[in-house]
Parts: sequence; C-alpha cells; structure tokens
Amino acid sequence: MALQVVNLTLLRVLDLSGVSISSTIPLNFSSHFTTLVLGHSELYGVIPESIFHLPKLKILDLSINYHLNGYFPKTKWNSSASLTDLNLQGVNFSGYLPESLGYLTSLNNLFLIFCNIWGPIPESLSNLTLIEYLFLTGNFLNGTIPSSIFSLPSLTDLELSNNHFSGQLEDIKSNSLLSIDLGNNQLQGHLPESIQNLVNLTTLDLSFNNFSGSVDVSFFSDLKHLSSLGLSYNSISFTNENRVNFTLPESLLYLRLAACEVKELGFLRSVKKLEDLDLSNNKLQGRFPDWASSNWMFSLKTLNLSHNMLTSVDLTPFQSLQTIDLRSNSLQGSLSMPPNSTTYFFISENNLSGEIPSSICNLTSLVMLDLARNNLKGAILQCLGNISSLQVLDMHHNSLTGTLPNTFRFGSSLRSLNLHGNKLEGKIPQSLANCKELQVLDLGDNHLIDIFPMWLGTLPKLQVLSLRSNELHGSIRTPTIENIFPNLRMLDLSSNAFTENLPTGLFQHLKAMRTIDQTMNAPHYEGTDGYYQDSVAVVSKGFEREIGRILYLYTVINLSSNKFGGQIPSIMGELIAVHILNISHNGLEGHISSSLGSLSLVESLDLSSNHLVGKIPEQFALLTSLEVFNLSYNHLEGCIPQGNQFQTFENNSYEGNDGLRGFPLSKGCGNDSVSETNDTVSELNDEESNSEFLNDFWKGALMGYGSGLCIGLSIIYFMISTGKLIWLARIIVEREHKIMMGRRKKQGRQRNNRRRNNHF
Repeated sequence: MALQVVNLTLLRVLDLSGVSISSTIPLNFSSHFTTLVLGHSELYGVIPESIFHLPKLKILDLSINYHLNGYFPKTKWNSSASLTDLNLQGVNFSGYLPESLGYLTSLNNLFLIFCNIWGPIPESLSNLTLIEYLFLTGNFLNGTIPSSIFSLPSLTDLELSNNHFSGQLEDIKSNSLLSIDLGNNQLQGHLPESIQNLVNLTTLDLSFNNFSGSVDVSFFSDLKHLSSLGLSYNSISFTNENRVNFTLPESLLYLRLAACEVKELGFLRSVKKLEDLDLSNNKLQGRFPDWASSNWMFSLKTLNLSHNMLTSVDLTPFQSLQTIDLRSNSLQGSLSMPPNSTTYFFISENNLSGEIPSSICNLTSLVMLDLARNNLKGAILQCLGNISSLQVLDMHHNSLTGTLPNTFRFGSSLRSLNLHGNKLEGKIPQSLANCKELQVLDLGDNHLIDIFPMWLGTLPKLQVLSLRSNELHGSIRTPTIENIFPNLRMLDLSSNAFTENLPTGLFQHLKAMRTIDQTMNAPHYEGTDGYYQDSVAVVSKGFEREIGRILYLYTVINLSSNKFGGQIPSIMGELIAVHILNISHNGLEGHISSSLGSLSLVESLDLSSNHLVGKIPEQFALLTSLEVFNLSYNHLEGCIPQGNQFQTFENNSYEGNDGLRGFPLSKGCGNDSVSETNDTVSELNDEESNSEFLNDFWKGALMGYGSGLCIGLSIIYFMISTGKLIWLARIIVEREHKIMMGRRKKQGRQRNNRRRNNHF
C-alpha cells in the first residue's frame, strides 16, 4: 500500500520513523513541509528529486531504507537555504558527491553513511560553514582529503572511515573538532604535528591505514580531553622515550594500539578509568603489570592482549571484564579464572596446564569459551552443558580425558562444539539432540566408541559434522527419520571402522549437498569486536595442519580409511554441491560410477587404495574444477581421458594401476597428443571456473552482518590425503586482503549508528 499524503496540504511535520510502510515515496509532498522523517520504514524505489526542492524543508531523514535508491540534484536545491539536517544513511546513490551539496549553507548535520558513493570530496563542501557533524563513512570515496574540510569553523565530528582516501594528511587547523575518524583508508606518511594542537579532541581513530614512523607518547600529552585513541594496524612504532614524565591522558577510556610495536605499559600508569584496551599483536613480554589491575579493577570491560609473548596475566582482580582475548601468548601454569561478568573468553594457543577449575561453572553469562591448543588435562566439567547462553565451546587439541558432558539442555544456545584432538572416551551424548542451534560439531581424533549417531540428523542447523579418527564402527543404516541432516555441508567420518556398503540411504537425505546454493552465507556470531572462526583441519600425506583464515563454506564428504565395501552408488553423482570427495582406503569394488562426472564443482576427488576395476569414465573430462585427483592403487585399465584438467595431473594420480595407459603415463594410447591451444583453453576455463565459484562464495560470506560489532564464524572443513594444496594457498592469498577490508567496514556500522543517534 503506497504512502498517501494527498490531502495533507498544510502538514509541516511528518515523522514515521520505524513504521513498516513498505512503499515507494510519493511525488506530491506539500511545499509547507519542514520536517520529513521516514527512517527505518522499509521504503523502496527511487527518491523523487522533488523532495530535495521543498522550499521550507529543514530536516530530511530517509536513513536505513536499504532498498531505496536516489540521485542528488546536480543544480542548486530549492531547499538549500533552509535544510539543516540531512540523513541518508544506507540509501543507495551509486554516484559522485555533487558540487551542489556546497549550496546547503544552513546544513548542521550531514550523514551519508554506506551510500555507495565514490570519487573525491568536492571542494564546494568548504562552503558548509555551519556544519557540525559530517559523516561519510563506508563509501568508495578516494583521492586526498581536502585540508579545507578540517578548517570548517563549526565542525565538531568528522567521520571519513572505511573509504579509499590516500596520500598524506596536511596540517589540521581547527578549534572546534572533537572527534576525527579516518580509520580503514589508505592514508600514509607521518602523523601531522598539528594534531597535538587539537586540545579539545576527544576521539582520534587512524587505525588500518599506512601511516609510518615513530609516535612517542608525548605526542598526545596536551590532549587532556582525549577519551578514545586508535592507531592499530599501521606501520607505526609507538614509543615511550621519556618514561617518567609522559603518560597518556587520564581521560582515556578506549585505547587501540594493535600492531604498533608496543613493548611496555608504563605510559598507561596515570590512566584510571580505561574501559577498552587492545594491545594485540605487539611485543609485550613477561607478566602483565599488577598496577594495571589496581587502576582498572572496576572500569575495564574489554581486554585484548592476544599475539604477544606474555607469560602471566592475573585476571582475578578485574571485576567488570566482559571480553578477554589472550590467544597466542606464552601463558604458563594453571588457568586464571576471569570474573563472573565474562561473556567472551579466548585463551587458546598458550602453554596452560592442569585441570579446568570448577569455578568456571560460575561464568553463567558465557557466550564463547575458547581454551584450544593448550596442555589442559582432566575431565570436561558437566556444568558447561548447563550454561544456556554458551554459543561456542572450543577445547580442541588438549589432553582432556573422560566422557563428554551429557548435560546439554533443551533451549541450549550452543552453535559450535569443538573437542577435536583430545583423549575422550565413551559414547556421543544424546543430550546433544537438545542443541537445536548447533551448526558445528567436531569430535574428531578422540577415542569415542559408538555406532553412527543418526539421531544427530534431527539438528536442523547442523552444517559441519566431524567424527574422524575415533573407534566408531558398524554399518550406517538407512535412516528411519524423515528430513535428517537438511543443512549438512561437511561430513567427515574418516579413519574409523565403519563396515558394509556406503550409506546410500543417508546420501538421499543430504539436501544441502544436492543443491547448488549461490547465495549461501557462512554463519557468524555477533557480539564483540574480535572474531571467532572454526579452524580448518587439513590432512596432507599423513600430517595434519589447521587453516583458519578462509571465510567461505566448502561442501565436503570424507569417508576414507574405513572398511566400506561394495560398489560406489550412483546416487553420489547427485551430490552436485560437493567440492571435496574422499572415499579412499576402503574395500570398494566394481566400476567407477559414471554419475560422478556430474559433480561439476568438485575440486578434489580421491578414490585411491580400493579394489576398483574397469575404465576411468570419460565423463570425468568434464570436471573442469578438478584440482586434486587420485585413483592410485586400484585395478583400473584402459585409456586415461584427455583434455581439460587431465592435462595437469601427474603420474602419482594413477600409480598402482598396471592396466592404465595414456598421458602422463609412459604407456601410450596412440592418440595422446594434445595441442598447445587445447592446453591454453583448458587452463583458461579452469581459472574462469574457480574465479566464478570464489566470487559467488565471497558475496555470500560478506553478507548478513547487520548493525553491531561482529564475530564472524566461518566454516570450512577439508580432509584430503594428497600434497597438492597449492591451489588452496593461492585462494587464501588472493582473498585475504578483501576479507579484512570487508570485515572492518561491517564492524564500523555500530559505532557510526551510535554516534548518529547521539548527535542527530
């Protein structure tokens, strides 16, 4: 139903913010309008240009209507003399900032956040002498930042983060600026000395740029009102040459100096009310100072000291901590327990030993607990299953013994349970069936003795199931439950003792593997400004390693190293979404099913070390995405298919099959010659296929991050037994930079929304 204002000719103020109008914007607004507020109203279509020409309009707010498009007038607006507040956050403009904005000389507040605008900042914005809040965050603006912007006489808050600005910052001369956020751009050079003269400054964020040089703590000594400072991830060395006289301002509440070569903390001694401290990826060593707990006992809420060389951090004195990240240090001894207020606790990749203290049961507000890769021993406390708020429980690669908790209750929030690589025994607890939010379950590399837990198929959101390297046994029978494992995308049952035929009945139910979903999103967690992601277990020539930087979802079946027999069922060819298929090291017999030639997305296919006979199906030549291929040690014969990817495989893909002939083997088929042109076309087709797949998955991985700070949980599980991992490494290198840029833009939304709400 369209928004109707036909008879409201004398209406001056219309505020329908938050009302789900679900309509286009009408063309016939009254010329008497002074205030038009339609934010968060699910508007769509195109903004009528006539709105910008309402002669008495003072306030225009169309923010957070993500299906709304618009175009700025290129000429002077009729509302130029009256408009004081313009908020178009989230509206898609897809164009340059026009010079006509410079005519809005009465403007106090301009919010063009995440509007898909590009190009340089027009010089005409220097005419906005009354503007106080200028927010252009999250666009594609480029070029240098005009020095005239910093000199606007009324400007108090300048937000230009998450753009593509480059070059050096010129001198910043202002008596009015209170907040400057230029984070996540491409700015370079030294910090301007003139920053030291901005004595009224409360917020300065220059993180994620290319600034360089040494910055001494004395640089900020005159900024007595500074409450938030961010210099993370530049090429800056933060120093404290005069350790006695200079500290950061006492007013400081938020400090982010990640990757700034910080070596000691003396410059914080005078800071008494710190709430958020990020000193990750620095050079801190030894013991975290005791004076820190005295200073911030009641104020500190977020502490990130990850990726340093600290040997001891006593968390006991802190009374208000909520988020703690101590990953990748050299912490020793027993686990230091945080306060009961803790919601996010990351302390993986250290040298902690001993048992998990029973006092961890007091952390009843826990959302994420990551104790992975330590030397913890003893049993997993049963109480952990009772914490209803817990979403992530990660204790992989410790030396934990005993049985799994059987206390998971109905209504559990658990989404990821990773106990991989311990010494756990017994059966898989059936109370896990109460965890209806569970997406990732990794119990691999333990000593569990059980049959296949078909009842896990009732978990509607389960995407990753790894039970590899246990003592599971028996046949995997046809399910008697309808609609099981509807979203499963990774199934790893390798290195167990499963028998009889491959589970044809199970394959029939794997809906997510039978449909190619181009819009598939990797699941994520919202809550803090860090992120947690499931690690990737890779088996290469018998050695396991983890990769945890890939942010899209693979579809995998690994049933290798069991005792399966019989033939490869043709239904496996219907699992068309599979990227990695490994059924090697079993007792499979008969011919290779030609239906596997329908797996158009498969990138790794391993059928080695079975008893397969006959020819390689010619349909395999159509598998243009195939990167890793292993048919070794079977009883195959005949000519190897030629063309496309088959020109890239080496002898070891076929060894142990005395009857095979053709390239690359020495036994010829008589028609092995393949032209250089065909090789080139094959390579181009392969690159195009991989690129198309990655781009589609990338779009999905970077969607779904609503307002708020995010912890991205991204899932990929990958089990192969060959050494050809070059293709995977190439993917990581090509995409990692884009991952980080996208994640930082998403994390900027909550801060911008909060500031907009405070000032607009």
